[in-house]
Amino acid sequence: MKKERMPRLMSVDELADYLGLKKQTIYNWLQQKKISGIKIGKVWRFDRKYIDEWLSKCQRSKYE
Repeated sequence: MKKERMPRLMSVDELADYLGLKKQTIYNWLQQKKISGIKIGKVWRFDRKYIDEWLSKCQRSKYE
């Protein structure tokens, strides 16, 4: 039986580094609903797979 792996969740710091942005930009985007995340307790987490898909969609719409 094959076990499914938990998604790789990134913190706000990791996401900001990954995207080359400031942490405040991530918080602003969350508030503006431009990006979604998972809040665990008081801490935001982001699924890297979702972020990569979101980036791909943003890039496609920019050039269409």
